[in-house]
Amino acid sequence: MDQMITHIKSWIYTAAEQIKESFDEDLQVETKSSRKDLVTSLDKQTQEYLTRQILNYDPNAKIMGEENGRDHLTDLSGRVFIIDPIDGTMNFVLEHENFCIMMAVYEDGVPQLGFVYDVMKDEFLWGGKKVGVFRNEQQIKAPKDLGMREGLVGMNTSLYKKNAYNCQKIGDHAMGVRMTGCAGKELIGIILGHRNGYISNLAPWDYAPGCVLLDALGMKFSALDGEPLKLDGRELFIAGTPTAYDEMRAIIANTAI
Repeated sequence: MDQMITHIKSWIYTAAEQIKESFDEDLQVETKSSRKDLVTSLDKQTQEYLTRQILNYDPNAKIMGEENGRDHLTDLSGRVFIIDPIDGTMNFVLEHENFCIMMAVYEDGVPQLGFVYDVMKDEFLWGGKKVGVFRNEQQIKAPKDLGMREGLVGMNTSLYKKNAYNCQKIGDHAMGVRMTGCAGKELIGIILGHRNGYISNLAPWDYAPGCVLLDALGMKFSALDGEPLKLDGRELFIAGTPTAYDEMRAIIANTAI
């Protein structure tokens, strides 16, 4: 596992340097499901680079990734790598910051390792249950188990705007609501105690890497209805400190899911 960690961190750091070098180039930007759902040539290139490194290291690995037709797996047996080459693509395109490279490793459906790298901040959260959780090279402990009234909640803009599942009421209970447009940064926020909770509509590559780290630290997460996440398609997602998670779920339970 130590060898795998060393390799993955090296791949992600290399991919990050390639991304930063691209800022002086003209990116090819396309849309997917809507004008706000962006993908760039660099998203695809970064995923291809990471895919090549994974298969050179483990030719039998299965790979799920956001781009290049790898967005679905029917079989999670064996070793599975889940990749988000650029999480927060709109931020990457318009801000040149507030985006992450993310990867998770599962073995026979069981989470083993998670990696979330905030490229421009040079903040790397990585680890798992067997090795602990690290911020760059320093091991960290779980944040305080604070309730909603004692901190900030990250949220999907659309869910909050439409007050879906009482999201505005959840925001009223918290100290405030933040919307970064990057699941990786929101999950880093929970891990470091900057957020007490997060609600959004996410795909497996958005949540899997961060959830490995949340699980290792005793944080709580699930689908919005409290059921386990399926790693299959988009899901309404909730995570937080144990206390904040339970409080958010109690408010959500007042509506039909």
